[in-house]
Amino acid sequence: MAEQPVAQADAWENIDGILQQINPPSFPDKDFPVTDYGAAGDGTADSSDAIRKAIEACSRAGGGRVVVPAGKYLSGPIYLESNVNLHLQKGATILFSTNPADYLPVVFTRWEGVEVMNYSPLVYAFEEKNIAVTGEGTLDGQANTTNWWPWKGQEKYGWQPGTPNQTDDDKRAALFAMAENNVPVSERVFGDGFYLRPQFVQPYRCENVLIEGVTIINSPMWILNPVLCTNVTIQKVTVESQGPNSDGCDPESCKNVLIKDCYFNTGDDCIAIKSGRNADGRRINVPSENIVIQGCTMANGHGGVVIGSEISGGVRNVFAEDCTMNSPLLDRALRIKTSSMRGGVVENVYLRNIQVGQVAEQVIRVNMFYEDEGPYMPTVRNIEVKDMTVENGGETGVLLEGYEESPVQNLRLINVKIKNVKVPYEFSNVNQIEFENVTINGKQVMLPDSISPES
Repeated sequence: MAEQPVAQADAWENIDGILQQINPPSFPDKDFPVTDYGAAGDGTADSSDAIRKAIEACSRAGGGRVVVPAGKYLSGPIYLESNVNLHLQKGATILFSTNPADYLPVVFTRWEGVEVMNYSPLVYAFEEKNIAVTGEGTLDGQANTTNWWPWKGQEKYGWQPGTPNQTDDDKRAALFAMAENNVPVSERVFGDGFYLRPQFVQPYRCENVLIEGVTIINSPMWILNPVLCTNVTIQKVTVESQGPNSDGCDPESCKNVLIKDCYFNTGDDCIAIKSGRNADGRRINVPSENIVIQGCTMANGHGGVVIGSEISGGVRNVFAEDCTMNSPLLDRALRIKTSSMRGGVVENVYLRNIQVGQVAEQVIRVNMFYEDEGPYMPTVRNIEVKDMTVENGGETGVLLEGYEESPVQNLRLINVKIKNVKVPYEFSNVNQIEFENVTINGKQVMLPDSISPES
């Protein structure tokens, strides 16, 4: 493999050009209150039909805002149509049904990086343009009170031996096997009896998406999951969900995405950038690219800014700046996870001005042995972290694990200060690693010549 140049110090000059391509959609100044269509905010009446009618009327009229006034509204899945802004006013809460049958018939979706016909996401759109969820209200998946979380099959989430879960008779594995065998998506029919939990908000193959201001809690699994979308803005959103696989925001195979001024307190990765799993990811072969993360706060989670592990389509051009991360239950600040079963190329990842209070495991981890190994050698290159301070670095400051055939390449740390960490760094199979003004446990770190850029 030809060596790539070390990540360029001026890469941040590209960010303005990316941001110019990301523009939130606008909507006509027309309101369609769901209460005009029969919705009742009493917390008991089913408002599903009223919300659907309001969305359809709004779309037919050329677009506008579907307004949810203050109150509690029970609903099944919500389908967003083009030119519709679902707007939750302050004090409004949509309580989503906990009855799996309400999320049928199955829809075309992606589940852990594999396309499938499965339960509808709670908020869903397919091949729509100009859609939004905005306002100061709350979307509550109620997954903490129902069967969604127990379907993971772990007792800490309420599962009891003898009750169904997604691993029964290898149901989850059956989907992955279909994808490896190139079974058409139309024949990958899951849903009832398979216990694959739905995502919360999933626009699929959509253009011009805005999610702004809302609070999203208690998700069945992944929370904000745009797939194969372009021009996505997610800003000033609060995400609180401690359930299994409760990733906060997972852009999958998306282009031009801004995640700004959001708060993530999750049971899994806070932000996880993805691009499909194994054969299905290679079949679709669309990377996630031009992802900008600004001013976000990360509390609990497996990682703050994460890439992978469903990464077979590749990821490139990720910029994260001015973020704060801090929790004894936050495992890592930057995490890249892949394997030779996933394959794919991860390149051009840049972090700057990151304030880390506490992490439990590593500040920075690149793991190329995540899950199974196979014949598809991954590539990880051109990673730069600058102007980061860490008060409590956990177990290891920087942990890099590459293949001999494909080492972790061209990683630079500049002006990084890590305190209170047990092991400063640990590398296996790396090439061109550079530390510039890096202090760990109060000591300037000078890397051995064997792994420096000059070697």
